[in-house]
Amino acid sequence: MPNIVIVGAQWGDEGKGKVVDLLTPKVQVVARYNGGHNAGHTVVVGGKKFILHVIPSGILHPGILCVAGNGMVINPAAFDREKAELEELGVAVGDNLVISDRVHLILPHHYALEALSEEQRGSRALGTTLRGTGPAYEDKVGRRGVTMGDLLCPDSLEEKLAEARRHYEALVLGAGRKPDVDWEGVVAELVTFGERHRSKIKDASLVLHQQMARGYSILFEGAQATLLDLDHGTYPFVTSSSATAGGVAVGAGVPPSRIDGVMGVAKAYCTRVGTGPFPSEAEEGAAEALRARGKEFGATTGRPRRCGWFDAVAARYATRLNGFDTLAITKLDVLDELEQIPICTAYRFEGETLDEFPSDLSVLERCQPVFESIPGWKAPTPGARQWDRLPAAARDYVERLSELVGTEVGIVSTGPEREDTVIRDQSALASWFS
Repeated sequence: MPNIVIVGAQWGDEGKGKVVDLLTPKVQVVARYNGGHNAGHTVVVGGKKFILHVIPSGILHPGILCVAGNGMVINPAAFDREKAELEELGVAVGDNLVISDRVHLILPHHYALEALSEEQRGSRALGTTLRGTGPAYEDKVGRRGVTMGDLLCPDSLEEKLAEARRHYEALVLGAGRKPDVDWEGVVAELVTFGERHRSKIKDASLVLHQQMARGYSILFEGAQATLLDLDHGTYPFVTSSSATAGGVAVGAGVPPSRIDGVMGVAKAYCTRVGTGPFPSEAEEGAAEALRARGKEFGATTGRPRRCGWFDAVAARYATRLNGFDTLAITKLDVLDELEQIPICTAYRFEGETLDEFPSDLSVLERCQPVFESIPGWKAPTPGARQWDRLPAAARDYVERLSELVGTEVGIVSTGPEREDTVIRDQSALASWFS
């Protein structure tokens, strides 16, 4: 049985949650391998909207084991809120969820440090979500982090927090601020959280290997996206974890040899949240129209997303990094009313045409997009569930994206509902799940 990775091919918010939800019935396990509650996956089922931040999207399906891998960082309070919200909507969150004992915790001082860092950057602020994610990963790399496994030994928690506390207070005092974290309260809340969720905290890598030994398939759910990857994204305007398919091996404890396929997810256009280069960004009037039709506001922060046209240069780069076997193109319906649809096919920099994504941020920031215009279809696509039910011009647009990126398109999403999806018979999906 195959193990498949779902990866964002752009700057995030591509609709990975819907794709994971769509494919979950074909597997037995869904595992997330990176990020924290700075990510938001929105899934619509039967008109009911579910927004997931740290719990894998597979949780919406009974009988599926969901795993939060060690590459994640989790805020205990945010986890409890999300769990409660799901349970209020009738979703069970019990023995069907495993949390890696190596997951690092996002704690109150991480929020304070992120806000301070953004403030000190001034006009070069990164536009982070201010959810404490980056500082939590910094503590992990700095060997002063606290893990889920530490909660199983509550008597040593105060000692475990000591180095993180010293680091935090040194930075805050150095900035002329007064430390205001109630560390005794933090310890008490962590002890309570650990007792409440003790049965969920396990060696997640071992659990995943045991599932594979039984012949079960795993769907690996990525958060954020390729162009936000810490190593390969538009640094420093990136997230703090490994968001590419390669992150699975590190963030879930599964060897690369056990990954059987990779699906990239891309919008039929492009969006970005926060600051940083965005070569195919549309002019404000067109951007606002895309934002309104696509409801482009962050699932985590509610911030309006920057909107632009499909960037084939960036998508080719994402394909090279991840080795996409197939693509899912989402939100095709957002383009239904357009007479002409631009596609960014290359960049221009100082008179030179660039077909490859620049690694130098100073170059990328000054690149100008080279656009190709494709006729629109001026017809509704929402609810289409078969390839031949799409307007001919819409099919031509999808095929042009496929040609430019160099990867087949196996899924086309035509609306937010689970069923509003075209799955192409001859795609890699057929071989994975035949």
